[in-house]
Amino acid sequence: MKPGVASEPRSVRRVLIASTIGTAIEWYDFFLYATASALVFGPLFFPGSSAAGGVLASFATYAAGFVARPLGGLLFGHFGDRVGRKSMMVWTLIVMGVATFGVGLLPTYDTAGVLAPVLLVTLRVAQGIGIGGEWGSAVLLSTEHGPPGRRGFFSSWPAMGFAVALFGSNLTFVLLSKLPEEDFLTWGWRLPFLASSVLVGIGIWVRLGVEETPEFVRGRAENQPARVPVIMVLRRWPRRVVIGILASLGTGSVIAMFTVFLVAHAAKAGPEVRSTVLTWLMIAALGECVTLPLFGALSDRFGRRPVMIFGYVVSVVAMIPAGVWLSSGDPTLIALVFVLALTIAHGAIYGGLAAFLVDLFPTMVRFSAIAVTYQVGVTISSFWPLVAVAVTGGSSSLLPVVALFAVVQVAAAIAVACAPDSRADADLAADPAGERRPVGRAVHGKVGNDR
Repeated sequence: MKPGVASEPRSVRRVLIASTIGTAIEWYDFFLYATASALVFGPLFFPGSSAAGGVLASFATYAAGFVARPLGGLLFGHFGDRVGRKSMMVWTLIVMGVATFGVGLLPTYDTAGVLAPVLLVTLRVAQGIGIGGEWGSAVLLSTEHGPPGRRGFFSSWPAMGFAVALFGSNLTFVLLSKLPEEDFLTWGWRLPFLASSVLVGIGIWVRLGVEETPEFVRGRAENQPARVPVIMVLRRWPRRVVIGILASLGTGSVIAMFTVFLVAHAAKAGPEVRSTVLTWLMIAALGECVTLPLFGALSDRFGRRPVMIFGYVVSVVAMIPAGVWLSSGDPTLIALVFVLALTIAHGAIYGGLAAFLVDLFPTMVRFSAIAVTYQVGVTISSFWPLVAVAVTGGSSSLLPVVALFAVVQVAAAIAVACAPDSRADADLAADPAGERRPVGRAVHGKVGNDR
């Protein structure tokens, strides 16, 4: 491909399909662990503690994967900015697949003692490293292959992979939960982790056939790569880094609360309620496959800010009755919570988030910038289940949790409102003339002067 030459439509379609499939597989692996941490890891790997203690320990391993995500983002982001997006997208899938398959082979505490939770945390960290690089490589491949005026729509394709994964992982556990409890805890929970190796193989095969993005090829031909891209990002655009972190924190908080903490909270009401909750969580995620590209396209038309702020507001509205409605067992109320929180709120935020972050930074440091913003934000949000359990203790009232969640979402909305108009930045970011100067100097005028 010659520098500056746009991708052919057929090539773009392959990139979008490869990004979506690969992201779906990696997030499927990641969400398998999240669902298992809420349902089975407590008694299997942390027995002997109180019920609350087992849940806390299980959620701590869930959070460990998120703590490793910035490390993975920085590692793959560094080479993604210097070497390219495509190769990083393949390597992240390999790392994720090996770690997930390993979880399916782990001995439990009854068999291996304290070694079992140690190995569990180790593999969770490896998952975090893989997913930390995956998101950036996938969204950059899809976004940088698309035209400036459609960045939101193109970036929503990998986001759909996220929704498909949430649907698939919960469908898996809904089906497995129909096994007798003893079989489910003995061997049933292992099956989806082991079977993921087949999906990973398919994902690698699809991704090997994609081309590098024209925007990165052009940038590499016209600029000297930064020696350490992340240092340049932190020095030149600290304000935008903070904006990106807060925007991502709000996004991750929706997932951490509605797919982990509230699922575990509702599961206390019994197996029937747990099954209903997982079913509607799965359906709402499937609905998000429709709303994500819709909101992505709307963000292209009206701007990222109003669309994302709408999502933050709706997430707070859904959170207020969520604890009571999910525990009630009423399918209508449960459906309403998940449709509001995931199909609508998260769809609006996540549908525009990738393009929002991509437009904030120049091409040749963009992968590292996403690692600093998105991965740090969602890592902080991963501690929500731990914080929520600690705050509520043995109480059934979730009022303090609702209040904290609302504060975080308001902060995220304010940060997005203070961001520059990303539709205008997209035109600058895609302008070949804007990439002429070496990346070590001010880039893109308006972007380079922002502090």
